[in-house]
Amino acid sequence: MGVDVHELLEAAVSGVNGQTRPGQVAMVEAVDGAMHDGSHLLIQAGTGTGKSLGYLVPALVHAVENRRVVVSTATLALQSQLVDRDVPALLDATEKLLPRRPSYAIQKGRSNYACLHRVREGAPDDDGMLVDVPPSGAIGQQVVELREWAEQQLLDDEAGDRDHAPSHQYQAWQQVAIAARECLGAQKCPYGEECFAEKAKEQARKADIVITNHALLSIDAFENRTVLPEHDVVIVDEAHELPARVTGAAGDELSPQMVERAAKRARRFVDDDHADDLIDASDALRAALDQSREGRIEAANTAVLEAAAMVRDTARAVYSDLGKKSDDKDDPDGAKRQSKGAVKEIFDVAERVAALNALDVVWLIDRDRFGKELRIAPLTVAGLLRELVLKDRTAVLTSATLTLGGDFDAIARQVGLRPADKLADDDEMPELDDESETGPLPWRGLDVGSPFEYEKQAILYVAKHLPPPHRDGLGTTQFEEIVDLVTAAGGRTLGLFSSRRAAEAATAAVREATDLKILCQGDAHLNELSREFIEDPETSLFGTLSLWQGLDVPGSTCNLVIIDRIPFPRPDEPLMAARQRAVDEAGGNGFMSVAATHAALLLAQGTGRLIRRTTDRGIVAVLDPRIVTARYGSFLRASLPPMWPTADREKVLGALKRLQDD
Repeated sequence: MGVDVHELLEAAVSGVNGQTRPGQVAMVEAVDGAMHDGSHLLIQAGTGTGKSLGYLVPALVHAVENRRVVVSTATLALQSQLVDRDVPALLDATEKLLPRRPSYAIQKGRSNYACLHRVREGAPDDDGMLVDVPPSGAIGQQVVELREWAEQQLLDDEAGDRDHAPSHQYQAWQQVAIAARECLGAQKCPYGEECFAEKAKEQARKADIVITNHALLSIDAFENRTVLPEHDVVIVDEAHELPARVTGAAGDELSPQMVERAAKRARRFVDDDHADDLIDASDALRAALDQSREGRIEAANTAVLEAAAMVRDTARAVYSDLGKKSDDKDDPDGAKRQSKGAVKEIFDVAERVAALNALDVVWLIDRDRFGKELRIAPLTVAGLLRELVLKDRTAVLTSATLTLGGDFDAIARQVGLRPADKLADDDEMPELDDESETGPLPWRGLDVGSPFEYEKQAILYVAKHLPPPHRDGLGTTQFEEIVDLVTAAGGRTLGLFSSRRAAEAATAAVREATDLKILCQGDAHLNELSREFIEDPETSLFGTLSLWQGLDVPGSTCNLVIIDRIPFPRPDEPLMAARQRAVDEAGGNGFMSVAATHAALLLAQGTGRLIRRTTDRGIVAVLDPRIVTARYGSFLRASLPPMWPTADREKVLGALKRLQDD
């Protein structure tokens, strides 16, 4: 007789001193059902539902009775939370009900682990020489501390994971870690048997449940399932982030500095003429970029594409030269293999850019400190996700924000599921004869709701009297509105702005008009600002995109969330603009499919910062009247929690003052 998921959930909730909620029960049943019948599942579980237990409980049962389960999270932080807190607590609470205690492991990308070869042999300089002496100054001191920490981790049989390393900057970590492409491989590396990354992979291969992240899940898909251990079920938490993370994993960049650095590293091992040719190609790329404007690169821009082709051809010659007479004796310190990895990366990206495939978008950006460079990413990742992630295993995709415009269709399309293949609640999983790329992938969508009573706990205030926002940023009327709202709230405000300039301007306006303490993103490290905001209820925090998602501020710390404008993507953002145009050319509505969907998702995430507990109360103030006056406004509002709506400014100011007095 199998394990009863309801009994297991009850024990799990009791073990963490929690309370079973109807939405959590519905989620456990739905996830368990999907694992049994093989259908895909999109499941929206509002904040406070207990989402982690909702999928971990059936995952335990499947892993014990059937086969390994992979759980993928959007961030390394959430990945660590599951491994360090949620999964151990769950196993302790349910151990007596299971035939055996399941094992679990965490798996991250190789660059998240210290590399013993780099720690002991040094990192390559610009000429590819392995230099043992760390940089001078603060970075150098951090490198020394990281090396000592890595050796101690080895002695203590710990993971060598960056999350547990001493405080350091990214430049210091680069001196003790390595990208997968430059890795010597466990068989050739003199420290392969001790390697932290290899140990993590081995532990994952033995585990019943593997906790990974969306980036590594993407890499595993692109590399034909050779990175993660075999599994037949994947659970994707924070699934609304999956398309963006896959886009990032499938994207690349190419800059003159990258090409020049690869050429210098290869010079030790190749003919000088070949290395010089690659240097010349980097100069040609720089010249072409300098003559080009920011934005999408299309067929008409032959100078950039010709330069990319020159980089491709010269990198191919250097790579071929590096491959001659390459063996362990020829490369005792691994520097040649690492140089090959760097040159191969340059070749692969340049080849992809020069091809200008219709399924890719290439664009030029100008980074203030580093100059111009090329970026490339897929026009869409839906097909990639459908073919590489969803086709031959069960996927459970969950988040607090998966229904946009009132249904799952928008997210389903983004992850490669077709609305036409959606099953009704009482439909049985059909027999599938066709497993080809065009075959159906049946899926269900379920919103298990939220324990919060949004109509009673939250007000959605739309400032209809304000003018629509314009490109020049916020105006005097918006600043006056922000000052009045924050004053009425007595601080206690999270300000979510569409740009850094808007956040800084609003901060300056409130600081000038009041004595309230306003923190602004950029004043200090974001973790420090968030901690100060949470600890002092009368302090407010203003910022941009990174505050729209993931910030947890329950209680009176946050009684007011201000959103300055609907967060549409910039019209000149090349990838979004290309995707929107592609939908239009295919006969669809590109604005609604791309721009409005993007904005709806961010609005849902942003408004979700307000109510985090059943006792929370507050107001979301949207200063953009288009959310009620424009035709697309109903789609955006349907994507938000069901808060009580109003445009009455005086009622809102009064409600904020009462909350301040409570």
